[in-house]
Amino acid sequence: MDKNNKNTDLQNLIRSLPGKPGVYQYLDKDGKIIYVGKAKNLKKRVSSYFTKSHTSGKLRLLVKKIEHVEFIVTESEMDALLLENNLIKKYQPRYNIQLKDDKSFPWLCIKNEPFPRVFPTRNIIKDGSEYFGPYASVRMMKTLLDMIKQLYPIRTCALSLTKKNIEAGKFKVCLEYHIGNCLAPCVGKQSESDYNATIDQIKSIIKGNIGEVIHELKNLMQAAADEMHFERAQLLKEKIETLEKYKSKSTIVNPHIENVDVLSILNDKSVAYVNYLRVIKGAIVQAHTIELKKKLDETEDELLLFALTDFRSRFNSTAGEVILPFNPGYDLKDLKITVPQRGDKKQLLELSQRNTKYYRMERQKQKDLVDPDRHKKRILKKLKEDLRMKVEPVQIECFDNSNFQGDYPVAAMVQFIDAKPNKQAYRHYNIKTVKGPDDYASMEEVLYRRYNRLLKEEKSLPQLIVIDGGKGQLSAAVKSLKKLDLFGKITIIGIAKRLEELYFPNDPVPLYLDKKSESLKVIQHLRDEAHRFGITHHRSRLEKGTIKSELTDIEGVGFSTAQKLLWKFKSVKKIKEASLEALAEVVGKSKAEIVYSHFNPGNQA
Repeated sequence: MDKNNKNTDLQNLIRSLPGKPGVYQYLDKDGKIIYVGKAKNLKKRVSSYFTKSHTSGKLRLLVKKIEHVEFIVTESEMDALLLENNLIKKYQPRYNIQLKDDKSFPWLCIKNEPFPRVFPTRNIIKDGSEYFGPYASVRMMKTLLDMIKQLYPIRTCALSLTKKNIEAGKFKVCLEYHIGNCLAPCVGKQSESDYNATIDQIKSIIKGNIGEVIHELKNLMQAAADEMHFERAQLLKEKIETLEKYKSKSTIVNPHIENVDVLSILNDKSVAYVNYLRVIKGAIVQAHTIELKKKLDETEDELLLFALTDFRSRFNSTAGEVILPFNPGYDLKDLKITVPQRGDKKQLLELSQRNTKYYRMERQKQKDLVDPDRHKKRILKKLKEDLRMKVEPVQIECFDNSNFQGDYPVAAMVQFIDAKPNKQAYRHYNIKTVKGPDDYASMEEVLYRRYNRLLKEEKSLPQLIVIDGGKGQLSAAVKSLKKLDLFGKITIIGIAKRLEELYFPNDPVPLYLDKKSESLKVIQHLRDEAHRFGITHHRSRLEKGTIKSELTDIEGVGFSTAQKLLWKFKSVKKIKEASLEALAEVVGKSKAEIVYSHFNPGNQA
């Protein structure tokens, strides 16, 4: 045994562990449970903690604190999973997954009392009452509750309707009875058995067993019609129609999917999000998402199994099948695991995955509202990771070269602080040493001028420089950084417009960030700001008369039209050669005719 092993008693205990499924508990020197785990094979699992070299600092610390091991052998791996989940909830050990549950979602409560009430609540009280939910959509819950009240006359008062109180005549009928919303059990006008039969039907509807309720109501309607109670038969028919309408709206997928659970997981660095859907006859009757805070770099398998056990226990699920994004590799007794590749079950899994993503986004928004700096920190951290930087890019500067009609080359520099524009620091540069439209040389000049000045004035340098352009512009910019001995001290990248490719110096293979990545959005924002700022400078010079253009000399053609044409055709020469149709696609028929006629006076537009 290596140095991580404890005293002889602990070693002997580990050797004596059975090779059977079960649950183990680690205790510290004070006898406090600090970790609970499950195992297919107790002996192999527990001994692995003391024989392996652990890369995780937290795991090494856990092993260091273990003074005693207790274990419970179970009949099956599934029993071990359930027991582990219960013990974690009971003892909440320091090194176990922490379940962060959002208690704000409402539940439907059927109160444990004579003539039970049905009402929404956000507080679960362990008094024997039944709770259904939680409902992520309050609107959906209210729709269900309104339908129940429309179908069944149940009481809304909080009176203590014990047999003794009713027989003593303590109550009088209220307005709800007179308007037909209650059958007045408070004065003995409705029996408890009749009321409870109504509650049983309500439970079936809430659980999603609407088909069974409809079947029962149809039998009652037929019986009422046979006995010539046509008014009652008509009321039952209206109830059936209401239920059919609700059922058709709530069916999401194939109604032949009888009773399944669906789980999906989204795994981040320190937390994971797991969504649960309960589907009965193709309708989603329960939906909930939880956040799991990781403690020991738990695997996705472990996280998914923990959440699966928690959900099935919490919602009393009896589903014999569970749809998962992958097989966690654990023997779940009497439970079929399906990892769908296509079809209705695949659609359900994708729906669950979308719910998980939406939940993570909402949680992130809530955290950002509470702590505005959190949003900034997260983006800077993400930029650092994505761009393989040593420090977070608090200050970023982006350069864009542009020219007008092949002449008047200028450059624009924009600066972002904490991933947001710092417009006071934006700068324009008129190219001084380069003759003609040479983007590479222009880029080299501008970067040298910018950072040479910052060095001389001892001002703060950026952590990241973004060049609007591909490998050519990036190489030119790198030359300037090398002259100033800044290359390698500041991260510099180029962004190519066409496919949003990110280039690093001396690396021919571009980096492609996810199109929805926050890092890419910040870089795109920088590039777009530099481009916009450069165009503004050209417009300003034109208005001051410092730029003369063969296009803007045409009567009826302004800077905006000239700019659109030049961005499309690159030079006045190509504009002269363009057809009327090609010009019209860029600036419209009216302006195109003016330009075409000016350059082709002998041709009719």
